[in-house]
Order: sequence, then structure tokens, then C-alpha cells
Amino acid sequence: MIKAGIIVFPGTNCDRDAEFALKMAGFNVEYIWHDFENVKKYELLFIPGGFSYGDYLRAGALAKFSPIMKEVEKYVEEDRGLVLGICNGFQILTEAELLKGALTKNKSLKFICRDVDVKVINKKTPFSKYIKKEVLTIPIAHAEGNYYIENYDYLKERNLIAFEYLNNPNGSIGNIAGIYNEKFNVLGMMPHPERNSVKTLGNGDGLHILMSIRRSLENE
Repeated sequence: MIKAGIIVFPGTNCDRDAEFALKMAGFNVEYIWHDFENVKKYELLFIPGGFSYGDYLRAGALAKFSPIMKEVEKYVEEDRGLVLGICNGFQILTEAELLKGALTKNKSLKFICRDVDVKVINKKTPFSKYIKKEVLTIPIAHAEGNYYIENYDYLKERNLIAFEYLNNPNGSIGNIAGIYNEKFNVLGMMPHPERNSVKTLGNGDGLHILMSIRRSLENE
């Protein structure tokens, strides 16, 4: 069974949601505390949402200094597996410069919590190649989800955009809801697929992403 590690920082609050969804997708799941320094046995690292270190200074800015993030950097560089960062996890990945750009305050300057529709843009990555639907309905819950990058064309030209909002809720450049790194082994996204992983939580669309990850890892 594919093993996933959920990284937990002080202030993380979506780790249980992540565990439930990953188990629904068929993963063997363990928690990894932020000062742990060994991630070699995991094929997927999941950085969940929440308020790591209380979002003091800036969302994700303090978490990038945790010992675990040095290991995540090595994990990515050495192609040991896949990394998925959701909401605060996305913010942490940009702060750690494992993904380009930054997440800033929503255009409305208000916290937003609702379902949104996102279009699958790049369907050739481990995170997306087994997703059959064109559009997924996934919840968002954030105050700093406004994605910005100076060189937007850089993402477009390299096909690094993972998902785009159909109706941009936060002002993100290019309607961006999620992006990849250049090696396509890291995905950061603001919507929460783990919060819509079964039909009792919505329509279950979030599970498509997690199932694509699992199938890709199994078929490597």
C-alpha cells in the first residue's frame, strides 16, 4: 500500500481531514511532526491547511524554518516522491521557494469559505492524469489565497498551472487555483480536495485528485 505522510505544524488544523481523505483514496497514512527529520519512507508528503505558527508574520513564513522543511527540499530535489500542499500548505511551499509566486490577502480583504469550481488545466502530471472530469467542485477556506507572480507567462509557457477558478473568488492572477513546480513532483493549491472526498461532504470531487496521485505512484 502506498504510504503518505501528513506533516503537522503547531497550528495545523486540517490534518484529520487529510487523513480521512487519504485513507478513502487507499493510502496508508502516518503523521509527521514538524521537527521530524526523516521522510524517506513516504511516497507522498501532504502539507495540510490551517494556521501554522498562528500565521504570525505572514502565512507560512515561519513554518518554512521548521526542520522538516529541509527534508522536504531534499525529498523534492532527489525525486523521492510527490508533495501536495493545500491552502496553508501551498503558502508554506511558496515561502520555502519550492513553488514560485506568493499568496497575498484576498482582493475582498475578507475570509472566504465556500465551494468553487476549478478547471483542470494540465492533465499530464501524476496529480491529474487520471482525472476524467474537466471541472471539479472543491471547497475553499482562506483569507490569503490571492496568488501572484511577476512573470505569469513563465507558468503558462511551462504548463505549470494545475487548476484555474471558473469564477475567481480571491483575485488570483490568471484565475490560478493551483500550480506545479518545474519537475511536476510538487503541487500547491488553495482549494481543499480533502474536504470533498466523499459524497456526504458534497459530490466527492476532491477524491479524483488523491486517486490520481495514488494510481500514478502505483504505476511508476
